[in-house]
Amino acid sequence: MTVAQEKQIRAPGEVAQRYARAFEDYLSDSKQDKATVLEQVRALRKAIAQLPDLRTALADPRLDISQTEKLVKALGSALGLGEALQRFVGFIAHQRRLSGLDEILSAVLLLDARQRGEVRVEVTTARPMEDGQRESLRASLQQAGYANIAMTEHVDQTLLGGMVVRVGSVLFDTSIAGRLARLQNAMKGAA
Repeated sequence: MTVAQEKQIRAPGEVAQRYARAFEDYLSDSKQDKATVLEQVRALRKAIAQLPDLRTALADPRLDISQTEKLVKALGSALGLGEALQRFVGFIAHQRRLSGLDEILSAVLLLDARQRGEVRVEVTTARPMEDGQRESLRASLQQAGYANIAMTEHVDQTLLGGMVVRVGSVLFDTSIAGRLARLQNAMKGAA
């Protein structure tokens, strides 16, 4: 992935990671093209993010197995999902885990990124970054040892200026709001 301005992929839970590893094993044994399947995973995540009715249906505990099978088939045909992903989503439905489908799909994408040596970088700025700023940040990160970078950008005007960069679990906060908060905490400690 390159610079992406998509829904944030947050760290998945343990259950989602187990499903992601199982799907990875299934994909390695199947004849499906992994890149194609991963594009389908992204399309499914996008549909879940953009369609509130779909999110509601996936989270509905009242749906029985036959209803969830119909939902999965309709979803597969509407989005043009391949056999591997349809089977996987069907398996998740049979395990009564459709409410966690987005998190599981996120875990699939993160596992793939990790296997390719990709480092996820989340950048939050007060206003959209310009190309020069983006390339300068990318060069600084590469100089710090992060070679294969997937950058996700967010805009948060409450930062006032500067940026917050998260690389894995490491946070670099150079925002004005962050500096003011640190100053305020220092003043409280001095009083």
